[in-house]
Amino acid sequence: MRIQPLFAALALLALAGCANDPAPNEQFRLSEQALEQAKAVGATDDVAELKLAEDKMARARVNMTSEAYRDARMRAEQAELDARLAEARVLTSKSKDQLDLLQTRVNRLRKQLGEQQ
Repeated sequence: MRIQPLFAALALLALAGCANDPAPNEQFRLSEQALEQAKAVGATDDVAELKLAEDKMARARVNMTSEAYRDARMRAEQAELDARLAEARVLTSKSKDQLDLLQTRVNRLRKQLGEQQ
């Protein structure tokens, strides 16, 4: 019956592996910072990625309080990435709006110059 000691050793290793996951405090700081930055550029709950990021951070906080640090870290990382995507979408939309406005002005100037000749 060598299987039982082997199983016990594997179980202890698995438990030790779980205990070695430190609290993801730095990842939480980065994720919170990404959320704040996305909001600072104008992301609202209308931006789907921001809502996802906030939901994932809420779940990460729950994981953190239950000391499921590995899950907390993964969710916080996902939240950071979603927040950065939300920020990029907002900035892209603003850039597109500015480009459209500039194109309209250029077309108006071209029309004015064409009428003056």
